[in-house]
Amino acid sequence: MSGVAHLGRLAEATLNRLGDYKSLFFEGTWYTSAELHERARLAAFALREQGVVPGSRVVVVMTNSPDVTVTYHALWRAGAVVVPAIFLLTPPELQHIVTDSGAVAVVASPELLPKLQGLSVPVLMPPDLVSDDELAIVDCRPDDMAALLYTGGTTGRSKGVPLTHEQLIAGGGSVRQVTHVPGVNIGVLALPLAHSYGILVTVAGMHAEEPPVTVLQRWFDAPGWLALAEQHGAHAGAVVPSMLAMLLAQPLENYDLSRLRYVSCGAAPLSAALIHEFERRVPSATVQEGYGCTETAGIISATRPGQRKLGTVGQAIPGVEIRIVSAEGADLPPGEDGEIVVRGPNVMYGYLNGDPVGADGWFATGDIGHLDEDGFLSIVDRKKDLIIRGGINVFPRDVEDVMLAHPAVAAAAVVGRPDERLGEEVVAFVSLRPEANATVDDLITYAKENLSPMKYPREIRVLEAIPLTSVGKIDRKRVRAMLEV
Repeated sequence: MSGVAHLGRLAEATLNRLGDYKSLFFEGTWYTSAELHERARLAAFALREQGVVPGSRVVVVMTNSPDVTVTYHALWRAGAVVVPAIFLLTPPELQHIVTDSGAVAVVASPELLPKLQGLSVPVLMPPDLVSDDELAIVDCRPDDMAALLYTGGTTGRSKGVPLTHEQLIAGGGSVRQVTHVPGVNIGVLALPLAHSYGILVTVAGMHAEEPPVTVLQRWFDAPGWLALAEQHGAHAGAVVPSMLAMLLAQPLENYDLSRLRYVSCGAAPLSAALIHEFERRVPSATVQEGYGCTETAGIISATRPGQRKLGTVGQAIPGVEIRIVSAEGADLPPGEDGEIVVRGPNVMYGYLNGDPVGADGWFATGDIGHLDEDGFLSIVDRKKDLIIRGGINVFPRDVEDVMLAHPAVAAAAVVGRPDERLGEEVVAFVSLRPEANATVDDLITYAKENLSPMKYPREIRVLEAIPLTSVGKIDRKRVRAMLEV
C-alpha cells in the first residue's frame, strides 16, 4: 500500500510509476493517463482563478465522464474538498447539499444546467476549467478533509460525511491489496462516480502496480455494458445487485464474455439466486461480494479471490476491526446476529455538524449481521428495516431472498405494515420477469411453502418496477409510501 497520504500527490506518483498509457475509454474515445493528469493540472489553476482556495468545498454534480475524475483530481491538487452529488437529485436536494456543506461553487455537466439555475452559488462547467497555466500541488495534512459525501437520505435529510485524504487512501489501498489479481486490469465501470462505491473504485486504481484500464459508461444500461465488456475483453466489472439483475434479463449467451473473470458487487444485499444464475450463464466469471458504507470510505469487508463463502461479504479488509454487539453493547459470539460496529483507518471521525463516532473510534453501522468462526461477515438486514410481527423479528432480506428464488420474480422489496393485532404485518412488493404469468395467489402459496408461518407475506403486490434510489438500492421510503395507496 502506498505511503503517500495526499490524493494529489498519490495521483502524481501513480503517473510516474505506470507511465503514459491508454487508461480510459468513454463513448468511442480513448484518453491517456498523461492527458487526463495534464487536464487536472490546468483545471486546478482555473479553479483557483475562480476563487477556489485550499479548504474550499465544491459540489461536483455530473453524469459519468472523464470530466468527473479530472475535476476531482484538480480539486485535490488545489487543496480543496470534493463534494460529490448524484446527478439525479432534485434541485431542493442539491440546494440542501450546497447549503449544508458551505460550498463556494458547483461544477456541473452542461446538460444539467437547467436544474441548477436557482442554486445560491456559482455554477461552473468543464469548459470553464481550462487555462494556460498549471497549479503546483497544494500541500495539506493527511487528516485534512478531501471529500464530503452525503448519505442517501432515504429515511430523512441526508447527512454530510467528511472523509480525509488518509481515510480515502486507506480504503482504496486496502481493497486493491486484497482483491486484485495480476493480469485482471480491464474493467467496465457504470457506477456513479459520485457515490462512495464509485470513488472507492477510483482511488483503488491509484494504488495499481500494473496499468488499470477503465471502460466507463455515462450511466448504466445493460445492453451497453455487455457490448463494452465484449468489445474490450473486460476482465472485471463493478455493479450493484439491481444492475446484476438487469444484466440477467439480457441474452447473455449472445455476447462473448469469456474473458470476464470477476464481478464485484456491493452497496445492497445480493441474493444467492442471482449469483448462481449469473455464474451459470457466464461460467468464466465469479461474483464477489463486499460490504461498506459512506462513513467507511465505501469499504469494510471484501471477498478475496479464491476465498469466497457464499452468503457472506468476505472478511475485514486490512486494518479494519469488526465486532457484533447486542442492543446493550455486549460482544456476541460467532453465528449470533447483532449490530455491526467497526473501526479502522478508513472510518470517518464523525458527521458534519453532527455526532462523532462512538467511544474509541467504533462506528455503529446500523446493519444487522454475524461473523463466523473464520471472520467471514454475513449481512442480515438494516436495523431500522426490521419487521416485528407478533413479537417475532422478521428481516426483509430473508423474505426477499425467497421471493427472488421464484422463477417468475425479477425483483422484490419487503416492508412492514402497521397491524393492530400483530404490531406489523409482512408485505412483499415484486416485479415479474418478462412473459411471467404467476398470480398473486401463486406467489403467496410459494412463500408459505418456503417460509415459516411468522415470516411469509400475507399480502403481495405486483409492480412494473421496484422503486430504487439513485445508486440502485431498494428505496424503502417510497415502497412504504405505497402501503397507503
